[in-house]
Amino acid sequence: MKRTIIAALASCAIATPALSLSDINKDYIKSLAAPGKTVLVLEYYDGSGKVADRKGYATTAGFKAVSPTDFRVDDKTTLHLFGLEPCKGEMVNRSEDFAGSCADYAQQQLQILLQNPKVVFCRAFVSEQGSPVQNATCYGYYNFPGSLDSVDMFEEQLLSLGALRLAKKPDGTLVRPDLAKAEEIGQKGSFGMWADPRVKGQ
Repeated sequence: MKRTIIAALASCAIATPALSLSDINKDYIKSLAAPGKTVLVLEYYDGSGKVADRKGYATTAGFKAVSPTDFRVDDKTTLHLFGLEPCKGEMVNRSEDFAGSCADYAQQQLQILLQNPKVVFCRAFVSEQGSPVQNATCYGYYNFPGSLDSVDMFEEQLLSLGALRLAKKPDGTLVRPDLAKAEEIGQKGSFGMWADPRVKGQ
């Protein structure tokens, strides 16, 4: 968790143009917190950028990562952090004492992000509503009295930690160019996957 806190403080806020038509309201996200529970609010946006629908969930058990880029909300809904992917094959990060598959490492890091938020706030297009796996962008509100009170984008954190990298379209351009700076933090710091020279060569 210490690494997550450090990355949360170090990374910069990068908006997601597709889903953040206006800056997020951090005070609103913080206001959703409920004692003893993790609250998840999922907002669906229409083509004009207005909230078309909103769903809320609360759990005492937290949410579970089911893949490097997906976490389960309930029996009917899984949210997918689109435009990101793990590296291919195996990786080694000696400073974190990790050796194993890229997918396992990424899923572990996503699960760490899901362990401690007071609130998980996600945005998706209304066209995703009702699908068993929905493309979304998500933020977590973390509060550790005396050390951290922060709202951070999941995708940004996972990229800056080197847990995931940006996926590319068939033409070689990035699916999420808005998050290029977050990936750069991971690369320059040799965090996560970027500590392994084999990954840099992929």
